[in-house]
Amino acid sequence: MSLADGHDPEPALDAYSRVVTTVAAEMAPHVAALEVSGPGGRGGAGSGVVVSDDGLLLTNAHVVARSTGGRAVFSDGSEAPVDVVGADPLSDLAVVRARGVTPPPAVLGDAATLQVGQLVVAVGNPFGLAGSVTAGVVSALGRSLPTRDGRTARVVEDVIQTDAALNPGNSGGALADARGRVVGINTAVAGWGLGLAVPINDTSRRIVETLLRDGRVRRAYLGLVSSPVPLPVDLVTRTGQRRGLQVLDVIAGSPADRSGLMAGDLVLEAGRAPVASAQSLQRLLFAEAIGRPLPVTVVRRGAMVDVITVPSELTG
Repeated sequence: MSLADGHDPEPALDAYSRVVTTVAAEMAPHVAALEVSGPGGRGGAGSGVVVSDDGLLLTNAHVVARSTGGRAVFSDGSEAPVDVVGADPLSDLAVVRARGVTPPPAVLGDAATLQVGQLVVAVGNPFGLAGSVTAGVVSALGRSLPTRDGRTARVVEDVIQTDAALNPGNSGGALADARGRVVGINTAVAGWGLGLAVPINDTSRRIVETLLRDGRVRRAYLGLVSSPVPLPVDLVTRTGQRRGLQVLDVIAGSPADRSGLMAGDLVLEAGRAPVASAQSLQRLLFAEAIGRPLPVTVVRRGAMVDVITVPSELTG
């Protein structure tokens, strides 16, 4: 088939296909189908990514929920029982350890290098269909994802948005770049028809290290739903800062709500340091921030406003 102007689309299509098929073949052995068992015999399912030679897999916190173990089934048909090492609901990350031989670990990348429009490939097990692959581009970076677990409202910060289709069972699977490096752990928790992934970056690596050491992460909680935005020219001139966080929503009853932060606020600083992304705010919200005053500077209706928040500990 040729276009009217004589250009042949096949080479471009072949190049795209080659990247996706190569990444899919590279990633499939590292991604397992997870089946977990919870209280009262209730269970769940999702995916997990092998990240170490000694059988550690990364998945989503909402996949393991309150379970203590289950099994992993790999693309070669092998299986291994798994134990839940720890889970962090605020990042929606969890670590499980396989008892037995696992495939070699995937190569982890760095989501900090991602750009909007970049090709990504999602590998997981939607609806129990092992090794399913979808591809797309990075649609947005630094999103906040509001979620609810029973009566507890949470916000998963700094997620990657992609148009690679995700369905139940994809959660916990790999989001890989064109070089086959895992840059995110897919999450279908939103149920919005969006492809979302928890990024692999310095913050998530710290979370995983803490889960391995302590089994949990003591996290400070604010309750902001936000998105990174470029600052208006006048603010760039006044502050020397080019980006901030636009508050899209505030979880009712959260520390942010009690302190008076509002939807529409433009966050410039937190803890007297510039805030240019969800990750720069997330870095501040570990155990040492719980119960301590955290000053937040916002622009509200054109005026600079200083708000003192007191993050609480994420529980439940």
